[in-house]
Amino acid sequence: MKALIQFAFLILFLSSTTVMAQFGNRYGRQQRGRTAIPQAQTPPKEPEAKTADQVVDEQMPKISENLELDPFEEAVVRSTLVKYVQKRMELQILKLEPEKMREEYEKLAKLQDEEIKAGLPEDKFKAYMELQKNRFKTKKKKKKKKSKS
Repeated sequence: MKALIQFAFLILFLSSTTVMAQFGNRYGRQQRGRTAIPQAQTPPKEPEAKTADQVVDEQMPKISENLELDPFEEAVVRSTLVKYVQKRMELQILKLEPEKMREEYEKLAKLQDEEIKAGLPEDKFKAYMELQKNRFKTKKKKKKKKSKS
């Protein structure tokens, strides 16, 4: 009888260790930052390339606000910018020699400026050139404080 009880406890002990091994973190056991299933390393996703329309759409509010364009002038500037941004993107895809690439960029810049000059009044074109010179960084206008009277 005593041997039977000892045998039952031995079976119970061995089965409990098997159960604890299968369920891992249960029954007071702690794992040290490891999971039973190995995790695959995923490389970080590269940001998607923007289209010419998206690039121009990001800059148009700044341009429109600073130059105070009416809807027609805004459409002219936007269509011209989209056209030339697309051409610049195509040049980047071609991966020309640096000297040749610079020459092509300069030609595109001249053509773009000529088209915008034809579509805008002289004062707005000068303001556009100044904005382009500053790389479309706008100066924040200071608000005048109202004096308490």
